[in-house]
Amino acid sequence: MPVFPPGTPVALILDGRPVVAYVQAYLASGRVYAPVEPLLTRLADRLWFDGNVLVIERNGRRVRVALSRGNPQVPDAAYVAIGPLLRALGASVSYVPQRRSLEIRTERGARFATPSPYDAAAPSVAPRAVFTPQPVPTPRPAWTGSPLPRRTPLPASAPPRR
Repeated sequence: MPVFPPGTPVALILDGRPVVAYVQAYLASGRVYAPVEPLLTRLADRLWFDGNVLVIERNGRRVRVALSRGNPQVPDAAYVAIGPLLRALGASVSYVPQRRSLEIRTERGARFATPSPYDAAAPSVAPRAVFTPQPVPTPRPAWTGSPLPRRTPLPASAPPRR
C-alpha cells in the first residue's frame, strides 16, 4: 500500500540488470513497494485486472492481489508489496540495505526452449513442388519504364509586350 510521502527509493535489479522505470520503487514499513509497470509486466506471462484485483500468472502459478487505492487500471499507478508477490511467482528475492536495492533472480530456461542444433544425418522432409503460374500473353506489348526524352523542340511563346 503506497504511503505519502514515499519512503526511501529502492533500485530493482532483475537477474543482474537494473530495471529502468519512470516511477521508482520505495521502502516503507519494512516492505519494498513497486509499481506494476515495468517489473511485473516483464516477469508475468499474463497480467490483468479483475475489478480492483490484480491477477498475475507466471509458469502456471497464479497470484491475486487486492488493490485498495489509486487507479488500478493504470499499471504504473498501482503499487504492490513486491517481495512476497515475486516469491509466490517462483522468483527469489533479497534486499541489500547497503546498496538500497532489491535483487530478483528468476530461473532461466523455464519459459524458452533453445533450438536443437542442425543434424545433417537426421531424416528430413522431402521438398514439395511449388505451383508457379505461367504468365498469360497479352495481345499488345506492355511498355514499362520511363519515357524516352523528347527529340523535337517545343515552340517557344513570344515574350509579353509592354
